[in-house]
Amino acid sequence: MIDDRPPTPAPTPPAATAPAPGTAADPAADPAADPAHGATATREASAHGDAAGDAHAAAGAAGGGADGGGLGADLMRGWAGLAGGSAAALALGAELVARWAEPHRRYHTLTHLAAVLTAIDDLADEAGDLTAVRLAAWFHDAVYDGRAGWDEERSAQLAQSRLPRCGVPPGRVAEAARLVRLTAAHDTLQPGDRDGAVLCDADLAVLAGPGYDDYTRAIRQEYAHVPDALFAQGRSALLRRLLSTPALYRTPHARDLWEERARANMTAELATLTAS
Repeated sequence: MIDDRPPTPAPTPPAATAPAPGTAADPAADPAADPAHGATATREASAHGDAAGDAHAAAGAAGGGADGGGLGADLMRGWAGLAGGSAAALALGAELVARWAEPHRRYHTLTHLAAVLTAIDDLADEAGDLTAVRLAAWFHDAVYDGRAGWDEERSAQLAQSRLPRCGVPPGRVAEAARLVRLTAAHDTLQPGDRDGAVLCDADLAVLAGPGYDDYTRAIRQEYAHVPDALFAQGRSALLRRLLSTPALYRTPHARDLWEERARANMTAELATLTAS
């Protein structure tokens, strides 16, 4: 994700290791530590009934909020094509859709997830393991509490906990989790990291979008508790840092598609912030 959080102290993120299944550190075993998802066991129990129907019904209900009624169901169809139609895979897809539809989110929503997945499709030829990139997109803000580093680490741990249940090979699970952690700080991307470049570029595609003003309003709403002056200070610093880089995007195709428009959008926003 774009680190658009204002300059407020953040807790120290947990160690970047996968929790042991069934322990208190495992997001599946500790709903209090991983808010909003005490319903996982109920969803997984639906494997004994009509798992596909239950999962799609849950996705439709989750998609009925600010993102529009059909988006959750559309995403579930894409998830089934990615992860398969097993009971475990459908239950996980429904859980992820529900997470992305949490009511406290304003930007990091189902709409953002769908946009990142679409951008990945645009950059598909640039990826090495396209499946791992798509899985990472589904998980990259699956845990979202507005805390830099913490959210990405918890999201990566969630991927490590959940994906093996769907039969995803260990190497691909590890790659998806690595990519999720990478989104905490795009500037840690190493040369030659094709999958990391695709995910990070897709995450930044919003900067070039026609809905840029909607994006900035949604970001402000997510940090409504932060005073205007402090938010403007942090946001302006982020924009200056991004604009100072030789290229916003790492893949040639992303630069061709989005670089010019993204810089124009950010320059206009920065002018507005500094004039107020």
